[in-house]
Amino acid sequence: MASKRATLADVARLAGVSSTTASLILNGKPDTRFSADAHRRVHEAVAQLGYRPNMGARALRTDRSLTIGFISDVVATTRFASGLIRGALEEAENAGHVVLVLETGGDPAREVEAVGAVLDRQVDGIVFATMRARELFVPPLPDSTHVVMLNATNSQFGASVLPDEESGGRSAVDLLAAAGHREGIVLIGQNDEVERDLFRSATVAQRVQGVRSEFAELGLTLAAEESCWEWEPENGYLLTSRVLDGGGDVRALLCMNDRLAFGAYQACQERGVVVGRDISIVSFDNDELAAYLRPGLTTIQLPHEEMGREAVRLLLAGESSAQRLIDMPVVERASIAAQDPDSATARRAAERLAARRAVPV
Repeated sequence: MASKRATLADVARLAGVSSTTASLILNGKPDTRFSADAHRRVHEAVAQLGYRPNMGARALRTDRSLTIGFISDVVATTRFASGLIRGALEEAENAGHVVLVLETGGDPAREVEAVGAVLDRQVDGIVFATMRARELFVPPLPDSTHVVMLNATNSQFGASVLPDEESGGRSAVDLLAAAGHREGIVLIGQNDEVERDLFRSATVAQRVQGVRSEFAELGLTLAAEESCWEWEPENGYLLTSRVLDGGGDVRALLCMNDRLAFGAYQACQERGVVVGRDISIVSFDNDELAAYLRPGLTTIQLPHEEMGREAVRLLLAGESSAQRLIDMPVVERASIAAQDPDSATARRAAERLAARRAVPV
């Protein structure tokens, strides 16, 4: 026979407090003053009794479902972007909500079905997320629906969370300049068409703008910009091979993402060019494989988990027009070779870089 489910009254009785006090402590109500001992007794009673709050009753009291819809293209099944969901789940749990995740594969018909499914469950709001930051189509919604765009933009909805790509681009340049690089720096992967197409990327233009602006403000000049359509290892390999075989004095590669950098490493290795000694490489994303390259790849991290958390915060706060840009931390490893770190330009770049957060590895 199943044991009786513990109630709030049972928790209060075991903890030696009133049911009201137990409720206020467990719900984390602001402006309440209870002793640390009272908090300890209540939480110990919860653990001892296996108490779980009645979410249905709480939803009726608050007129909220305590459920968030999370509709994505391929985020849920993509290893690299899974941090978006992880951050959203953690923040929702902290706020006493659950997340209903639906994946559409980018199919407009499935997007309409997904919206209908979450609205049928009377969710408190919807987070729309994409693996690649881009302009996203959103099916028609009731005017009262709270919406936040995560790693995406939409002209109809103002609330969005994106990585601060311009700042990230500046950080990449500062890393090279702080090591003393002033000449022979090549940008790998720039593409004007992708920058202009918001449905392919809503942030690439900002990343490139950050790179170019920081070069200009430091008084530096790119030696070349090598273009490709897809940021994949094979293109990084081909572009780097062409640059190295061109006969110029190439001292550093600034790759538009880690996958391009993976290919660049291979091209360097085949030619006996040692990364971190003969040439420097810096890139973006902090793909988990970046730490396993030898030497480890210095990169600018996409802050997916923090973005997911911030999206849920905005949604539950009812923000309808807030636009959040999340810092892209620097992850320093060993792929940058020191050139002249004591030069005036290097010191200036180091000072600018110091203002940005770093992630320990």
